[in-house]
Amino acid sequence: MSVTIKPVYDSARQSNPALTELKELRNYWYLLKQLVRRDILTRYKRSVLGVAWTMLNPLGTMLIMSFVFSNLFHMVGNYSIYLLCGLLVWNFFSQSTNAAMSGLVWGGSLMKQIYVPRTIFGISAIGTALVNMVLSLVPLFLVILVTKSPVYWTVILVPFVILIVAAFSIGVGLTISTLAVYFPDVLEMYQILLMAWMYLSPIMYPEDIIPAQYLGFYRLNPMYWMIKLFRALIYEGRVPLLSEIWPALAYSFGALVFGWIFFASKSDEYAYRI
Repeated sequence: MSVTIKPVYDSARQSNPALTELKELRNYWYLLKQLVRRDILTRYKRSVLGVAWTMLNPLGTMLIMSFVFSNLFHMVGNYSIYLLCGLLVWNFFSQSTNAAMSGLVWGGSLMKQIYVPRTIFGISAIGTALVNMVLSLVPLFLVILVTKSPVYWTVILVPFVILIVAAFSIGVGLTISTLAVYFPDVLEMYQILLMAWMYLSPIMYPEDIIPAQYLGFYRLNPMYWMIKLFRALIYEGRVPLLSEIWPALAYSFGALVFGWIFFASKSDEYAYRI
């Protein structure tokens, strides 16, 4: 008589948690899609305007900030488009990393009941942010059309930049999620960090106003390069230079690898700490 032995998950047998998480994500692809779907539906369930809020939010912010800063930075042509490009990239990053932390907390009860790849909650947050990012491109192109600005062929390269920002966001999101599990104050501290980070990024002002002696330090900001790539394609209508691409790629790849390994190395403890 043959005996069927059911597979049992044992974290002690996992030689490389980071690779194991990556492999397991393929088996839980359906759950990942459902998490993204749940986040989208939950966000707009009781909203009168529904997904229109995703498009109105950056548009409204752009109108207010354009009114306040357009005269101050009059040297920037088509300031509304310049500003909106920066806002879209920044909103994608900030919203996805915040959602990654809250997603892990929400998944705490699920992790205590069944085994799921822990990284799936961070990845689903990025998936939701990607949907919102695509929707947010609609008002950007509407502003371009209304202001009669040119639509450059380089817009076809925009998904490449979004992929870079997404990879960076995953890495940062997984890192801060891990820290938040052990130190709950990270949730509040990150909000302060985000505010400072936003003002240190060229979103509402041109980098030309930064004194030359501080430019080297200023360009250590990963978001500087990612916003610069996005603007190059849509606002300037040119293919980014290699000297502009490689820093963004380096920050993105570095953050993703570090965040993934750091998160996966502690993943077996999350169910007991959340």
